[in-house]
Amino acid sequence: METSELPERGDIVLCTVREITSHGIYVDLDEYNGMNGFLHISEISTGWVRNIERVAKVGQKLVLKVVRAEKSRREVDLSLRQVTNEERRNKLIEWKQKEKAMTILSMVQKKLGMDDKKFSEVLAKLQGQYGTLYEALEDAAKRGEKTFAAMDLPQDVVNDMVTAAREKIASPKYEVGSIVEMSSNASDGILQIKKALAAGLGASSVAEIKMTYVGAPRYRVRVTADDYKQADKVMGTVLLKMEEAIGKHGSFGSKREMSRKYGGGA
Repeated sequence: METSELPERGDIVLCTVREITSHGIYVDLDEYNGMNGFLHISEISTGWVRNIERVAKVGQKLVLKVVRAEKSRREVDLSLRQVTNEERRNKLIEWKQKEKAMTILSMVQKKLGMDDKKFSEVLAKLQGQYGTLYEALEDAAKRGEKTFAAMDLPQDVVNDMVTAAREKIASPKYEVGSIVEMSSNASDGILQIKKALAAGLGASSVAEIKMTYVGAPRYRVRVTADDYKQADKVMGTVLLKMEEAIGKHGSFGSKREMSRKYGGGA
């Protein structure tokens, strides 16, 4: 769903190239009803741009950052050089998910013969509860009708959305990681470390547990589950089991790494 509001400085926006000139690129802001935007040549790259037409083509999608937005002008100044690779990646994923969600929901609308007003009401309820349409469908693929229990939606709409979500969207996985440092002063120290690793690997049957050798005395532990809280809880159990197994004759320490969500994407 598009919005007619003005974006704020620092927002990451998806744009379509409308016109290329010697001093910059004019674009339409896709999520703001085609609002005018301008990418000055100085905001394309940190270096000198020899040929601006090599940067983009008319009709091409660009991920840009808002550097100035004034209601009186109704035109937004944008930057390409200030967009990080992570911001670009996240925005493209968000856009693809939004497109996929709208495709799925439009199929439901067509199947049930919903008029545009009723369809808009359904979309508004989904976004109000979840923030994005894709998150609502992602949860529906996982939890079924429970997803829509508090939204007061017709049962036929609920049924078809659940069916479509489960057919078109794969459930996401959540991964948490830790770096473990452990050693043993026991006479059979190597055996004790192996037992600690085995204890960690056998700590749970509800999540996938992997361990890799980083370099003495460090090991990387990864736990993957269908739910972040579940993955985090299992990681706690894994670390506890390993520490208990290494015993009083050893040393044990751990440091959490950044968690991530994967799968279930567009």
